[in-house]
Amino acid sequence: MEEKTLKGPFKADHVGSFLRPERLKQARLQKEKGEITAGQLKKIEDEEIIQLVEAQKCAGLKSVTDGEFRRKWWHFDFLAGFDGVDFVEADKSLQFNGIQTKAHGIKVTGKIRFTSHYMIEHFQFLHSAAGDAVAKFAIPSPNMLFHRADFAEGIYETDEELVADLIAAYQGVIQALYDAGCRYLQIDDTSWASFFSEKGRESIRSKGKDPDKVAVLCARAVNESIADKPQDLLVTMHICRGNFKSTHMSSGGYGALAEIIFGGLDVDGLFLEFDDERSGGFEPLRYVNRPDLTVVLGLITSKSGKLEDSDLVKERIAKAAAYLPLEQLSLSPQCGFASTEEGNLLTEEQQWEKVRHVVDIAKEVWE
Repeated sequence: MEEKTLKGPFKADHVGSFLRPERLKQARLQKEKGEITAGQLKKIEDEEIIQLVEAQKCAGLKSVTDGEFRRKWWHFDFLAGFDGVDFVEADKSLQFNGIQTKAHGIKVTGKIRFTSHYMIEHFQFLHSAAGDAVAKFAIPSPNMLFHRADFAEGIYETDEELVADLIAAYQGVIQALYDAGCRYLQIDDTSWASFFSEKGRESIRSKGKDPDKVAVLCARAVNESIADKPQDLLVTMHICRGNFKSTHMSSGGYGALAEIIFGGLDVDGLFLEFDDERSGGFEPLRYVNRPDLTVVLGLITSKSGKLEDSDLVKERIAKAAAYLPLEQLSLSPQCGFASTEEGNLLTEEQQWEKVRHVVDIAKEVWE
């Protein structure tokens, strides 16, 4: 199939993760108990992903993902695919708003390198199943390892040394995904939210680091990772404040980091949460300094099944258009529906209603 060249995210787009079907959940439990083999689990994953791709098309989406159906976590599973990074049972779990996750994590036990990555095969399967739709693949930002990993002693002496290896590893895996046919890559990053509030910035200071210097380093990690990307590879970034069982990890508007996010990241598009007051207003959009950057407004929440009022959504799009031309805006849910295998607290039927809602509103606004 001839590869498509995309100028930006679609007017109706999505973040990528979907609720795991019950059959898949049961199969994963059976595999953990030793009741089925890895091959049998893969067969079920394949079948469920094929059905998911068709469901996305039927809902009106032009880009399709594998729903992250093969992952437990949206980030740890991918990061553990690099040499020198291990998926581990952590000493403590991540703390969300009133709820804790499973105690999983990643640990850097050697120099970070890319030689191969098991998720290349995951993309290849999605690409073969996508048909006439665009296969979008979501990977965590290099900043997620920088912010979330534990480190064995003596591996890295400085942040600069770590980031240099991270950049090289990401350059390698991004090129490998491109060679496998990927033309739409989404980089997911919740670490930016640490800079949005004084509480988050104080947490960075408590580790002996300067938040402003760390933010610059994080921007460099992203920009240099994609600096040599092929021209026909669309790279977007999704920024959110955490998503686990319909809860969040942090709050704060984009204003505290507006110049870096809107004027300093070399991505083609930004998927941004704007579903509630935690995200602040649209004023920071005035820092966008490129006519070729698309901002995807996450105005439809994935954290509950209640449908937003269409007129109110369109009013909010109009408010955003006061700061950025309408042609540079798109619409999506504010996050995925299942950043972890547990998923958010809504039904599959409500999930698809949300997706169709995005598609219908986008048609009314942009077509």
